[in-house]
Amino acid sequence: MTIALLRAKFYEDSNCPGVSILWVLATTTNKAASQMSEAVASHAHDSDHHHGPNHDYHLLDPSIWPLFCSIAALFLFVSLTGWLEGSEAFAIKVPFTGFALVDVQSGVPYPLLTLISLAVLVFGMFGWWFDVIKESRVGDHTPTVQVGLRYGMLFFIASEVMFFFAFFFAYFFYAVSEGYATAWPPTEIAALDMIHPFDLPLFNTVILLLSGTTVTWAHEAIRENKRGEFMVGLGITVVLGVFFTMMQVVEYIEFGAGGFGLKTDVYTGVFYIATGFHGFHVLVGTLFLAFCWFRGMAGGHRPEKHFGFESAAWYWHFVDVVWIFLFVAIYMGVFDRA
Repeated sequence: MTIALLRAKFYEDSNCPGVSILWVLATTTNKAASQMSEAVASHAHDSDHHHGPNHDYHLLDPSIWPLFCSIAALFLFVSLTGWLEGSEAFAIKVPFTGFALVDVQSGVPYPLLTLISLAVLVFGMFGWWFDVIKESRVGDHTPTVQVGLRYGMLFFIASEVMFFFAFFFAYFFYAVSEGYATAWPPTEIAALDMIHPFDLPLFNTVILLLSGTTVTWAHEAIRENKRGEFMVGLGITVVLGVFFTMMQVVEYIEFGAGGFGLKTDVYTGVFYIATGFHGFHVLVGTLFLAFCWFRGMAGGHRPEKHFGFESAAWYWHFVDVVWIFLFVAIYMGVFDRA
């Protein structure tokens, strides 16, 4: 409206000095303001509808899966602890207060709750992965975002290294601590002779090492756009992962029947915690690779863009390396002392 009043005034008084200059300035300012308003409105529209961002980063939409998986993992480990504890009642208490947040009474089927929690966690994992695939398909995974994803996976694997370092530290601490026992493993464990490193453990080692070669074969195949070889190599890796888990279950059943239990001694506790958590990681890695296999069946993964499978392959190689350390340190007992 100011522009219109100036225009009217200028036309009424043609003798007003600087009319032309002021008119040009007013017109230019009005045009610039209009262009700026249109740009701001366009940017807001793009941001609201998640189309064509003017940067290379991905601003995540709100998701329920992190909270969902965290709660499922909490229930999984609570029920698993109650199952392994074997007590009739298991309570979760606030530290230093003794106040019970959750008091599970006797008769609760811990094994069933563990399996249900595991199934819910797997469901959440697959739901989360599907969302990541959708983000990739709509173009959210720009080259800059892919670099961030790679760094994220590397830091996650580094945190897993620290996770297993704690178990190895516990094992080596008791191995060198002569104040705990005169020998390591303690000779008082009657069922200690059940551990035969060159029997089932060696067989499992061969399985995992072979799976490492097949997943590398699949990785090289997808990079060269050989989808047939990719599917075969990845499928063999999944089968070997399932086979390893089955063999470890058989081993645990034999140990339990022979009196080599979780609460028999510190040595057996460290043994089951270290090998058991590794077995859990093998299970997660197998599911991860199986998801990639089904995605490959649906036409996913391309030579220029296959980080989902690549991260699963990194994870699987990490699982292989951890098992080698477990086999050498615990099964072969190269650090044992008499």
